[in-house]
Amino acid sequence: MQLTDIQISRKRKRERADKRFRLYGLGALVLALAFLLFFFVDIISKGLPAFEQAEVLVEVEYSQAAASNYNKAIPREYKSVVSRAWLRTIPLTLQNNPELIGQKQKIWVLADGRVDQYLKGNEGHRLKEKDQRFADELKQNGLLRLGFNSGFFTTGDSKLPENAGILAAAVGSVLVLILTMLLAVPVGVMTAIYLEEFATDNRFTRLIEVNINNLAAIPSILYGLLGLAIFINFMGVPRSSALVGGLTLALMTLPVIIIATRAALRAVPETIREAAYGLGASRLQTVLHHVLPLAMPGILTGSIIGLAQAMGETAPLLIVGMMAYIPDTAESIMQATTVLPAQIYTWSGESLRAFEERTAAGIMVLLTVLLSLNALAVLLRRRSERTW
Repeated sequence: MQLTDIQISRKRKRERADKRFRLYGLGALVLALAFLLFFFVDIISKGLPAFEQAEVLVEVEYSQAAASNYNKAIPREYKSVVSRAWLRTIPLTLQNNPELIGQKQKIWVLADGRVDQYLKGNEGHRLKEKDQRFADELKQNGLLRLGFNSGFFTTGDSKLPENAGILAAAVGSVLVLILTMLLAVPVGVMTAIYLEEFATDNRFTRLIEVNINNLAAIPSILYGLLGLAIFINFMGVPRSSALVGGLTLALMTLPVIIIATRAALRAVPETIREAAYGLGASRLQTVLHHVLPLAMPGILTGSIIGLAQAMGETAPLLIVGMMAYIPDTAESIMQATTVLPAQIYTWSGESLRAFEERTAAGIMVLLTVLLSLNALAVLLRRRSERTW
């Protein structure tokens, strides 16, 4: 059949529109990838220097005078390059090891944050000119170096940037995440099973479903206000504790787990249920032995993603007081602690350049954990995926 000129013109117009749409989509994808690449390059370039820390080789004299005045443990000229955070540990070291009194040792110790920034070539290090000359002399003689910053992973927060680490925040994040998982996952899964498999379809259950969907969409900071009102003001849970943080995040994660679990249960074909009923199984047996095992991959995926989202939350935890200065790790869920996102937020407000490095390094650690959790969810989904 011969096409008319009008039909040919319309066809070419549609083809041009289709080509433009594909170009627009490709452009949007490239733009998104460019922004993502810029973000990762910026964060990594700023955060990598935080994994190195200046160290200075100094002769330490463990004397009786140093037990009361730690400045007397090192030569006077080294006071400008040695970190006060390390010097303050000398009295405790002598208290725990009295046999060291009267001895001299040459050891690598933590350098001052200004020296660290000077060695890394960062402007704004605030190191005096004479101290710069002394630092250059030490570096030329091999007495000053940049080494791996193990303290970033083994110490808690500090007002001195060279001594600040993420250990206390990491332990707090683990405690809060465990509590969130223990509270939100069982309650969320059981609620979803009841609503999807046992509850009758009436006005009351439809109202519950609408409210669950609404709760999943409200701003997370409102959960912080709810946690403050219920758990702290009414129930008396200690402020800034891992317990109040876990309870608050459990409330926030609960709607996400319920929705994900219901979607996984709906994905199981109705014929599975009918076959079980045909063999004489009760509704509870059908759910526990047939439906739930088949829906488990989707339930695990939704739960892991919900927990990953909770781990990256800051706003609700600010309201319940988890922004406190916490240098030591919490030993129980009732002690004051902080979490990694809150620690990053605190460092981002500091004026010193060294804290900017630690902010980016903390973001790198947090992103690594979150991406690992999401990758685990995808892996579990693919390995357990079934086609019907």
